[in-house]
Amino acid sequence: MRNIKITIQYDGTRYRGWQRLKNDSNTIQGKIESVLSRMAEENVEIIGSGRTDAGAHAYGQVANFKTNSSMDIHEIKKYLYTYLPEDILVIDVQEMEKDFHARYNVVSKTYVYKIWNDTLHNPFLRKYAEHVPQRLNIDQMKKAAAILTGTHDFTSYCSSKSKKKSNVRTIYSIDIHREGPLLEITLRANGFLYNMVRIITGTLLEVGCGNINPKDVGKILQHKKRALAGPTISPKGLYLVEVEY
Repeated sequence: MRNIKITIQYDGTRYRGWQRLKNDSNTIQGKIESVLSRMAEENVEIIGSGRTDAGAHAYGQVANFKTNSSMDIHEIKKYLYTYLPEDILVIDVQEMEKDFHARYNVVSKTYVYKIWNDTLHNPFLRKYAEHVPQRLNIDQMKKAAAILTGTHDFTSYCSSKSKKKSNVRTIYSIDIHREGPLLEITLRANGFLYNMVRIITGTLLEVGCGNINPKDVGKILQHKKRALAGPTISPKGLYLVEVEY
């Protein structure tokens, strides 16, 4: 049986998230599995590098699947391009060793959160970036980001629904870049907990608005209480950029 790795881009606006749901086929995983199963004439299940939330997007989600199909990788890519919806695109198909696993072999992930920081919203980015009309202190946000970088228990910065055995993660970098009204917060880590990127972003925005002192970001880490951190910002500005193996 062959092991195939695919790299996927998608606009998650109209989907219920990545993960297949029992009573709802409107997920990224569900759409891809349906097309692959028809292609291979067998039941195909794909393993993603991780879940993305309903409404979130991806530049480089990675998944793998096992198949008995004899189609070569170019034919598989063409088939997926032909039959997947236009807002889901498989940009790369590779044949892998049998032991490759899209989730367990991950070394790091990179996410970016996009914010339109202007008095008026941008009608063209209303589904793809969070609108924050308040003036933001970027220097204060960078100070807070530096405190969050490193290895910590991120219990305060993840949803209470997180089912991970350990909430310890290592954030390698948090970069905050502004170009005109468009602000991008890029996080790279060895892994992320449920809603972790959205909660960290929400907290950094609270710092930028002057509602949280940068020094308190570290104290919030130590208390391990979700209620102390900032809000879980909406998923529409969230993009999975890259998965490294």
